[in-house]
Amino acid sequence: MKAFLMYRDRDFDLKKPLPPNGDDLIQDLELSTLFHAMALDDEFLYSVAQSAVLSSLTEPGDILYRQQIFQDCLSNEEIVRDMYALAVETIESERKNFWSILRDYPDAILSRSVDVLHMFVEMLKRLKRVADDKAKLFKSEGFTTLFSMLRRELNDDYFATINYHLRELKFRDGVLISAELEQGNKGANYILRKPHDRQGWFARMFGTKPPTYGFYISDRDESGAKALSTLRDRGVNLAANALAQSNDHILSFFTMLRTELAFYIGCLNAHAYLARLGAPTCLPLPAPVEERRHAFRGLYDVCLALTKDQKVVGNDGEADRKNLFIITGANQGGKTTFLRSIGIAQLMTQCGMFAPAEFFCVNVCNGLFTHFKREEDASMRSGKFDEELRRMNEIANQITSNSILLFNESFAATNEREGSEIARQIVCALLEKRIKVFFVTHLYEFAGGFYEKRMDDAIFLRAERQDDGSRTFKIIEGRPLQTSYGEDLYQKIFLSEEIEQQRREN
Repeated sequence: MKAFLMYRDRDFDLKKPLPPNGDDLIQDLELSTLFHAMALDDEFLYSVAQSAVLSSLTEPGDILYRQQIFQDCLSNEEIVRDMYALAVETIESERKNFWSILRDYPDAILSRSVDVLHMFVEMLKRLKRVADDKAKLFKSEGFTTLFSMLRRELNDDYFATINYHLRELKFRDGVLISAELEQGNKGANYILRKPHDRQGWFARMFGTKPPTYGFYISDRDESGAKALSTLRDRGVNLAANALAQSNDHILSFFTMLRTELAFYIGCLNAHAYLARLGAPTCLPLPAPVEERRHAFRGLYDVCLALTKDQKVVGNDGEADRKNLFIITGANQGGKTTFLRSIGIAQLMTQCGMFAPAEFFCVNVCNGLFTHFKREEDASMRSGKFDEELRRMNEIANQITSNSILLFNESFAATNEREGSEIARQIVCALLEKRIKVFFVTHLYEFAGGFYEKRMDDAIFLRAERQDDGSRTFKIIEGRPLQTSYGEDLYQKIFLSEEIEQQRREN
């Protein structure tokens, strides 16, 4: 049995290693904030959220498959949460309630496996009732396939067969074992046999009994009892192993059901949090990797909204058929926040989640990479500029065509001229490889140089600034400016302190 709630044709691999740039994505985009919102202090939900978000899908059809399942989860949240709780309860019951210190003995394994399978049967019946009673409420291919499988495989004959075998494996009338005698009358080839059909009580009481050959062991004969127990273990060994494997199969189904439902539970948790803030969400429209699509309305940094616990400013944009995005403008005007919103929305789209926007349409990418400015190396093993170049080299070794690379004030650790030339050469090389580039920069020579080229596939954006120097935190289309309006910050910080000091003195 398979859940198939993350992929149409395979299981979700929670143990799959994260991409090599996973740590950089988490740090630069502050993704841990999103993971915590999805997990709600549940370590397992956190691990699933992290793995799913960073393991991007690259086929729009696979993304839409998960989106449809998430829509079902939104429409039937209580049912989905009950299914998740059932899977968790099953796994915990198997782990806690049926542990035995005698687990290495075949007879103990058999006894435990019988008890565990009894528990599994009851849980499967509960899951089957959900499929029987609630399947009509679900429309997605994923849930429809799951419920159809449950109704088909968990039928009355299946449960009747299991219950019959469980009764037989209790061995209330003893264990029937055959064996062969080897040299010295040593037993070999022990095989557990199915007993003949039981006679009615009248035949058992008054019928002719076949001749039997047996012996009795004294209550005080410990060696004899141990030898008899060893014979029993040899006889039931194969049955114990077969039943244990059957239990492992059922347990693996519940484990995968829990894992795959955990992703959608995380999505529901984050969605509910944002709904409480009044922050908009939508199901994004994924386009094929070869296209160049980037259109959005009300796009915001979801991690900033979660951190501030309030709705934040969103941005609108129409940038289809563009490969280069250069963002300049006022300090503390929202450029980095916008860059993060682009990256986070891309990851959320490509894992099948909702997008933090009123509308979001984007082409999928083969990989998302970030090159954000970092603090200087505290160990003094290298300078800040050397560290930037080292990270750029690592990205160059990993990135492929049809990827996206987000630069945030990169190569500003050297002088304007050198930094601009390095940035220009790197961006030109990336564009030749059909890599979409977003570049937040204060390097006017770099930004202005590309602006003068009047490239059809380039767009230039700017952090909006009001005439009085205030920031709207909106990103608008506009040519690069030579100033970042640092004097606005000077006046805001230092002159306001001076005015406040004068007010106190007066």
